[in-house]
Amino acid sequence: MIRKANECEIQYREHMRDGDGTVELTHFIASPEEINQKGRLFSKITLQPGTSIGYHLHENDAELFYILCGVGEYNDNGELKTVRPGDIAICPTGTGHAIANKGDEVLELVALIVYA
Repeated sequence: MIRKANECEIQYREHMRDGDGTVELTHFIASPEEINQKGRLFSKITLQPGTSIGYHLHENDAELFYILCGVGEYNDNGELKTVRPGDIAICPTGTGHAIANKGDEVLELVALIVYA
């Protein structure tokens, strides 16, 4: 199966996980069935300057971020860290995270949520 870029659903979420602003998600999969029910999200996430995804826990799944462009402030289970292009942020099951774009440029990342 091939899905062309213009066939991906784009979704806008205001105050995602109680974060600031509106986050843009470009969904690469249409449903968990496309990845054999092994996860629920595989998307590009775009955060404009001043936007964020609020802190949240992953109790029954894990999430990975691959930073494409921009600089972000990543809350790694309570510890703030800077992430840049090429960095991979891993939030294992039972831990929490958040990410914020506090810079002047767009922050883009690929996110994957897999079930525990």
